[in-house]
Amino acid sequence: MLCARECPDWCIYIEGHPEEVTPTAPGARARSHTVLDRFAIDFGLCMYCGICIEVCPFDALFWSPAHDYPASTPAGLVHERDLLGAALAGVPPRPSEQA
Repeated sequence: MLCARECPDWCIYIEGHPEEVTPTAPGARARSHTVLDRFAIDFGLCMYCGICIEVCPFDALFWSPAHDYPASTPAGLVHERDLLGAALAGVPPRPSEQA
């Protein structure tokens, strides 16, 4: 969520809910973790500064060589998680992964 917090345009939307994890060891207390419900980027607001990419501790965001965001409405510029994931097929592997 650091990417959404650091974005100067507030164009990254992240929503989630906590889920309780049952303890596996006897006597351990229950813990919770956050489950991702929504991840979206509004490319109509994005100024392509790259701050989100720099601060992401998971390397989940990166520049794509395919820069094609045609939309007939402003709502079409909001790309949800499934649409962003579908674009991964055309992304070449990182140089560190090619060797």
